[in-house]
Amino acid sequence: MKHNGWHTAVVTGGASGIGLEFCRQLVGAYGCRVAIIDRVPATAVASEPALAASPYLQLDLASPDAVSRIARFLDGHSLTPDLLINNAGIFDFRTIEDMTPERIDLYISLHIRAVTQLSRMVAARMAESGGGSILNMSSMSCWMPMPGIAMYAATKAYIRVLSRAMRIELRDRNVNVTVACPGGIATGLFGLPPHLLRLGVRLGVLHTPARFVRNALRRTLRRRRQYINGIVNRIAIVAVAILPERLRLAVKHRLLDRRNRP
Repeated sequence: MKHNGWHTAVVTGGASGIGLEFCRQLVGAYGCRVAIIDRVPATAVASEPALAASPYLQLDLASPDAVSRIARFLDGHSLTPDLLINNAGIFDFRTIEDMTPERIDLYISLHIRAVTQLSRMVAARMAESGGGSILNMSSMSCWMPMPGIAMYAATKAYIRVLSRAMRIELRDRNVNVTVACPGGIATGLFGLPPHLLRLGVRLGVLHTPARFVRNALRRTLRRRRQYINGIVNRIAIVAVAILPERLRLAVKHRLLDRRNRP
């Protein structure tokens, strides 16, 4: 890996939210060539002059042939990534029984199969070319088995465990794996209205995407194993872990059941 940063990065879910901010900072602060993968058309980044010429692959990562198509995409553009950011993800606040089987399969396909297979493929290429870094996006919810986020928390826990193990497996190949476990980030992922996002940032409960991405990239460059943003989030992990089950049940009754009433 280059000692002054990265030359070529691949970012999944790079057309919006945290993924787009990763792309911006990699180009602006690190001088990277960024390849963007997202399920929406490339027009989503057309308003970003620094990214307009970036290689772009419109792809649903949940499709069975996604990783083979990414491999062909990299070969077609003569790209040898020394940074991979597995950022693409989904979120719901609903019980498993209220999810369709197709939605459950999407969590498994996107958060488990795609992250695993893409990490494996790119890590092998990095090892052959001298090394690199992988940043996998988990979540602080991976420690929080709360009602309403069971699929999200469980699949994000998988990402954290996978990343920690791959880090050790790949160390001798000069490939680093860092896992980020962010708490609240002021994006549209959780469906909060803009005024609540702004309030959360002012109160310090939420971090801006720019702040989170800046720190996550620094931790990855330093080859750290894990990044959790903010002392509030670290405290919350412990607080939720000791939360009695009756209080977790209250969350279901007061929030989920009320939300699903006709």
